[in-house]
Amino acid sequence: MQVPSLIGHTQELLGIILPSRKPADALIDIFFRSHKYLGSHDRKFIAEASYGTLRYLRTCELMVQSAIAEVNEKVYEEDKILFLIVAYFFLTGNKVNVTPEQISSKLKNKKFTERMAHVFDSFSKPLLLTNKSTVERIGVQYSFPDWIVQRLVEEYGEFDAEKICSSLNEQAPLTLRVNTLKTTVEQCQAELSKHGIEATKTPLSPFGLNLSKRINVFLLSFFRDGWFEVQDEGSQLMPYLTDPKPNSKILDVCAGAGGKTLEFAALMKNRGEIFATDINKYRLKELRKRMKRAGAQNIRIQEIQAIEDLNEHYSQFFDDVFVDAPCSGLGTLRRNPGMKWMITEESVREVSEKQKSILESAAQLVKPGGRLLYATCTMLKQENEDVVEEFILRHPEFTFVDIEPMIGKWRIREVTTGSYFKLLPHKHGTDGFFCVVLNKQGDR
Repeated sequence: MQVPSLIGHTQELLGIILPSRKPADALIDIFFRSHKYLGSHDRKFIAEASYGTLRYLRTCELMVQSAIAEVNEKVYEEDKILFLIVAYFFLTGNKVNVTPEQISSKLKNKKFTERMAHVFDSFSKPLLLTNKSTVERIGVQYSFPDWIVQRLVEEYGEFDAEKICSSLNEQAPLTLRVNTLKTTVEQCQAELSKHGIEATKTPLSPFGLNLSKRINVFLLSFFRDGWFEVQDEGSQLMPYLTDPKPNSKILDVCAGAGGKTLEFAALMKNRGEIFATDINKYRLKELRKRMKRAGAQNIRIQEIQAIEDLNEHYSQFFDDVFVDAPCSGLGTLRRNPGMKWMITEESVREVSEKQKSILESAAQLVKPGGRLLYATCTMLKQENEDVVEEFILRHPEFTFVDIEPMIGKWRIREVTTGSYFKLLPHKHGTDGFFCVVLNKQGDR
C-alpha cells in the first residue's frame, strides 16, 4: 500500500483514539481486526505512526499551531489530525517520501492546498525553546504535560527528570519471561534461535529474554505450549521480592490477567497455594486460559466485588499478601504513550486514595509474621512512598523488610534499594516500578 494511503489509515485510527478514554493498544487491535486487508508492513507503519504521534502529541500540536498561524482558514478536526501525523514525521526526521500535494488531496478544507508547501517548510524548522522555564522546556521537548514534569523535577531533580521523560519516549523492548514449569531459559533461547529469532538474557531478571526484533510471538507453537509469557523485565522482578516458600499461602489481591500470579506458581514449583482475586471477571477469565497453558496447578481463582469480601474467611490467613495496586501507570508510558494525556493531577489524587483503601483492607489478611507487599508501575511519591508512610503511621505492627538478601539471592543487581525498591526506565531499561515489603509482627 502506498504511503499516502497508509497516512490516511493512520488519520482514521487517530480520529478514533484521540477523543477516546480507552487504551490506544486496545483500539489499535480493534481497528486492525476490522481492516483485515492490511498486511503486516502496513500495520507496522500505521501502529508506529499512531503511537509516535501520541508520544509527541504536545510537540506536534505546537508545530501545527505555528505552521497554520498565518493561514486564516478553518481547521477541521480531520485536517488537524493529518497535520499532526506529518508534523511527527518531520519531528523524527522521517519524511516518508510524502509530498505537499499528496497531503493536500486528503484535506477536508481544500483552501489549504495552496499553502501546504508553507506548512511543510514550517515543519522543517526547529521549535524555539529558549526563554522557557525548565518545566516548559522539558515538557515541550519531550512532549509531556507540565504538571508531570513539575512533579518529576521536584522528586528526582532536573537532570533525572529529563532523562526519565526521554526514556519514556523510547520504544520498550519485547521481553519474555520463561516459564520454568515447562522449560529453561537456555532451552527457550535455543528454540527461538531455531526459528531465526535472536534473544539475549535480560540483565536483571534471571528468567527473562529480550528479543532483538518485534515479532508476533503469540503465533509460535512453543508459546501455545506455555514456554513463556510476554512480560516487562521490571514486572518480572516484583514476585521475587516475596521470596515465596514452596508451602506458602499467597494472596495476589489485584491479580488481573495474572502475569505475576503465574510467576508465583513457577517460583513455588506448583507447590503451596496461590489465591488470585480481582473485581474484573474478564481478566480472571484470561488468567484461567493462561493457567492451563502454563501448567500452573496451585492457583485458586476467586472473583470478588471488593477486598473486604475476603475478611470473613481469610482474616490473618495468608503468609504473603501481594498488592499490585491500581495506579496512574506513569511507568508504562513506553508501551502506552497515549496515557500521558489521560493522567491528571485529580486522577492521581483519586487513585492514591483508592490505593490507601486497598492496602488497609489487604493488611487484615496477613497472618502474624507474614508479609505485605505493595507495588505499583508508577514513579510518583503520591502513589508510592506517601501511601506506604501513611499506612505505617496507622499500623506500627508493620515494619520495613530489608530486601537486599532477596535481591542477592536472585542475583538482581543495580537496582534502587533501601526501604524501597525502585526501577527507573533511564537507569534500568525497564518500565518504572515501585515496591516495598512489610513484615507483620508476630510468629507465623
